[in-house]
Amino acid sequence: MPDLLPSELARWSHGAWTQPPASPLRGAAIDTRALKAGELFVALPGERSDGHQHLAAAQAAGAGGALVRRGTRHPGFPLLEVDEPKLALTRIAAGHLTTCSAHRMAVTGSTGKTTVKEMLADVLSTRAPTARTRGNWNNDIGLPLSLLTLEPSHAYGVFEVGMNHPGELDPLCDLLQPHAAVVTSVGPVHIQYFPSEEAIAHEKAAVVRAVKSDGVVVLPADDRWFAVLRSYLRGRLITTSMRVPADYQGVAGAGATFEVLERASGERATFTAPLPGDFIMHDALLAIALGRSQGLAWPDLVRAIAAYQPVGYRWRRENVGDVLVINDAYNANPVSMRAALQAFAQTPVDGRRWLVLGSMREMGDHARAAHLAIGREIAQGTWAGLLALGLEGAGLAEGARAAGWSADQARACASVAEAVDVLMQQVQPGDAVLLKASRSERLEDVVKQWQQRRGAQ
Repeated sequence: MPDLLPSELARWSHGAWTQPPASPLRGAAIDTRALKAGELFVALPGERSDGHQHLAAAQAAGAGGALVRRGTRHPGFPLLEVDEPKLALTRIAAGHLTTCSAHRMAVTGSTGKTTVKEMLADVLSTRAPTARTRGNWNNDIGLPLSLLTLEPSHAYGVFEVGMNHPGELDPLCDLLQPHAAVVTSVGPVHIQYFPSEEAIAHEKAAVVRAVKSDGVVVLPADDRWFAVLRSYLRGRLITTSMRVPADYQGVAGAGATFEVLERASGERATFTAPLPGDFIMHDALLAIALGRSQGLAWPDLVRAIAAYQPVGYRWRRENVGDVLVINDAYNANPVSMRAALQAFAQTPVDGRRWLVLGSMREMGDHARAAHLAIGREIAQGTWAGLLALGLEGAGLAEGARAAGWSADQARACASVAEAVDVLMQQVQPGDAVLLKASRSERLEDVVKQWQQRRGAQ
């Protein structure tokens, strides 16, 4: 973590210290449970409580001070008083960026943001020190916190920027001021809040127009909304595709291998995909293209892509006894759901493949049709069975039954416990189970309860 001087924090935030910290602060945190000694605790209102109620816990955890509303009192603890802590956090991040020389890159898209961000950071790290977004902290709080991890030694910073509603990306890009950007895809994600998928494309284009004429933008040439994204271009465009001609053309090979042709040089390189499915090759191409734009050598790229490990509940391999569980329950939308099903179908399994799927949230008026459509597609596969959870997720089972599956093959489960009952009764050693749903469905609870039930036997 970089040293944040108290005097600079006060100047950047337009605030004043009740008493100066004894030493520079080292980064910032909003959760006392994750706070490290020497960090600045940022007191923000939350869904369940206000950070101002946790100043004692922050002090006990070793915080060097706290960013608070004016008028807050906590004797013996350095407080940086400001009018609005959230705005002050953004101002501090902007001020900190003036002290950094790292080449900053923005990653956004409807799917694959975190995967591409992690891959790209892994790739760039083979050349020089690289900072990256903490997990998927890609909003108006997470991005400033992530930017405060930039140190003078960092040559690159790869930062994910996300949105749920119109108008959310422009302020993030104004803060980040990226030198390069990637849009991974455009799809009907959070479409509940947008009039159309095209409107989502125009929102995602915020990162494209944020890159100046001397910067680089990487876009998938086969994306449905490629022309919309390109229309905002000011920097140099680099295209990728596994399906149509592009600056970086990918061709799937035998097994997990794929070849990449660099059109400008005519050079080729063979890569090994770290996970099954076309989506991982699509994501890898984006990271490879931006890596090459920074002068990275093919052998370094090949090693970095092969070594990639997913983070969080993204294609997380677990075992419940002798059953393989693929936990991809971080999030879900029609695009990522279809990608996960295709990848699961290509995953080597000794026995049968089961699906435990939940609701795809924030689909608005499109929700029922989207769930029914995927359910019908599931019925065309060779799956052992489908367990659907959640109110909207029940449409997956309904769609599969409408396409010819029986009620035993496609079940709408009223609870996690009911789904675990079926898994306990029907899944056999050597089988595999895919978990996929929007994050709010908390499908990881299926694994927890399943393991607990097995342990109690």
